[in-house]
Amino acid sequence: MALPIDLLLVRHGQSEGNVARRRSEAGDHSAFTDAFRDRHSASFRLTELGRMQAEQAGAWLRKEFWPGPGFDRYVTSEYTRAMETAALLNLPNAEWLCDFYLTERDWGEMDICSEKEREEKFGDAIRRRKIEPFFWRPSNGESFKQSCLFADRVLDTLHRECSDKRMIIVCHGEVIRAFQVKIEHMSQVRFKELIFSQQPEDRIWNCQIVHYTRRNPENGKLAPYAGWVRMIRPTENPVWITEWRAIKRPRYSNQDLLNVVSRIPNMIE
Repeated sequence: MALPIDLLLVRHGQSEGNVARRRSEAGDHSAFTDAFRDRHSASFRLTELGRMQAEQAGAWLRKEFWPGPGFDRYVTSEYTRAMETAALLNLPNAEWLCDFYLTERDWGEMDICSEKEREEKFGDAIRRRKIEPFFWRPSNGESFKQSCLFADRVLDTLHRECSDKRMIIVCHGEVIRAFQVKIEHMSQVRFKELIFSQQPEDRIWNCQIVHYTRRNPENGKLAPYAGWVRMIRPTENPVWITEWRAIKRPRYSNQDLLNVVSRIPNMIE
């Protein structure tokens, strides 16, 4: 079985947690009150801007996929900000399923704390993350590798039930990254480049859409796998949208593997 003909991954709109984090990175830690901390990040709501972003994303989706059949399956993370985004997309006749495998990666003790606290309490851990972000795990949290395992569970279901369908999923930034890693067979080297990149095009912005398809954009023929991907940011004016990119899944010769390994210096001979 194959993946859906079209699979759209939508990041939720700007949330309370996003705003608190951005302010804290700029030196304003006032959002991290006792009341704000006394929650789980699953309960973060969208901000006014986040609600507007969801409506803008919905407008683009309705223009792109309607009139027509729309989507065959609608799935959302069970976190509040994702469900709120899904509803505000206002997609015609949508019947949403909630899937806890789509919830955001758990950052454990580092989840709801200011940047100042992160540096004071977890500075060494943060520096270790910069060395190896794929396998690194925050204290009492989940590694990115674990997020990929959860994505695998969802992909298994899609292979079984949705290979002839169009599907939309509303979830979170790191969940979308996990799908990218699995669908594109992305290397850990490329993953590290992307998450530490300072280039705007490498980020997954609020309400950004990642669209995978099995339909060849040039001739309309179906491939047995998701062969092409494009990115859309409906919140920008004009809408930012990339050309379709053919997915090239990496394969390595013996020498290729040795070339990768050679980037790591020997510490003990």
